[in-house]
Amino acid sequence: MEPKSLNQIISEEEFLILLQDSCGAFFKTFNAFRDLPQGDGGATRKCYSSLIQEAELLESFLDEHGARENKTWAGFTEYVACIRNLVKAAFFCKHLVDRYPFYKLRDTEEVQGRFFNDSNVVLDFLNNSILKLFLECIEEGKKNQLAIPEAAIDPDNFALLEANKRLPKNVEGEEVNEQEDRIIDMLEKMQAVGSLMEAMQVERTQVPEALKAIVPDKIDEKNARMLMNLVHSIQSEFDTYIKSTPIEQKHEGLKGLRGYISMPLHLLEMMIWLIHFYERHEDEIRKGEAKKVISGLVDKNDLLSHVVNYCFYYSLYYVHEGDKLSKELLKVFVKTVRYELPVPDPLGFHARPSTYVSKIVRRYEGDACIIIDNEKIDARSVMGLLQAGGELADKGYKTVVFEGDKRILDDLKILASHNYCEEKEVPAELDYLRGSIE
Repeated sequence: MEPKSLNQIISEEEFLILLQDSCGAFFKTFNAFRDLPQGDGGATRKCYSSLIQEAELLESFLDEHGARENKTWAGFTEYVACIRNLVKAAFFCKHLVDRYPFYKLRDTEEVQGRFFNDSNVVLDFLNNSILKLFLECIEEGKKNQLAIPEAAIDPDNFALLEANKRLPKNVEGEEVNEQEDRIIDMLEKMQAVGSLMEAMQVERTQVPEALKAIVPDKIDEKNARMLMNLVHSIQSEFDTYIKSTPIEQKHEGLKGLRGYISMPLHLLEMMIWLIHFYERHEDEIRKGEAKKVISGLVDKNDLLSHVVNYCFYYSLYYVHEGDKLSKELLKVFVKTVRYELPVPDPLGFHARPSTYVSKIVRRYEGDACIIIDNEKIDARSVMGLLQAGGELADKGYKTVVFEGDKRILDDLKILASHNYCEEKEVPAELDYLRGSIE
């Protein structure tokens, strides 16, 4: 016996009645948004949050009833989905503008002014695009005999309450085990995000063809989400191991670091929704009548420009600025140690091992030296290491003392345990050395 389907096919007339009962809050909320003044007195984060909620509820209703796969209602559903994507992007943009003063960033007035100006340009674009899509949604609904409410919710519902009264702060920060090592690990992860973004080789441009060569070929939703997840993981580590602890109170730089994590995080979250919109609803990628209409309502060149020249550019900028602060903090938290390590056998510090040692030191951008009879020689310099190798050979020394950044010396210890890779392959822990010597 064939199992019975749990899905009941209903007529479009029956669906219209169900939709009529479910779409009122969506239209009334967006009517209120449409009536708001443009600029600073316009939409608040609470406004965008309300719009997101109503758009998601309506989109879920439409998907549950198969509207996306129905010729009559597919276009309407597409417009609602587009609205949701752009409202989410607008929420993150507005959140950045509102929270910027609290992030303790070290921006100059010029950079700050440029960021706010660029943010307002992006918000204007998003607000106008949302309104165009909403009007198209109204027209599509009317075409299908949907009665569109003209009423709007009270715009006072969008007002943000200023939290200018606070309870006394009297909870003592908790000590966290191995906190300094966690801080160092977190700072290194932030530097790694910057390296990943640089490797994408994305340059600012206004040329349409160049923008289309970047999105989605270099930056797609998958890559954007990968970067966002990495930064989100760093933020989670900060909040778990550093936030509101005695060590954060002691080091002012740690308080500022949180802002340099939050800025790229929210910019990348915003970028995900813009790219998602482009990949899912843009007519050059996916064909369809509704997508053709959407392409005429939302300028694709402007959208791609905001992905590249706002979201990605400022994400990388604040990652780099955070990297500068990280390097300052590393000098505070990195431990200086001394290890006695064997000299490379049998040829000593000739070109190959000296190059490996130098590359390890340079990777961490820290300090390390070789000490021979109380004389310190910079381990960053290949030439200095070669000269030290000659001196060690003349004196018949089989071991040598390294002093410096513990991270560097830990890697040098691994290198020495493999005889500086004279005969052995580069170990997995030092994978970054591969290809450094042809």
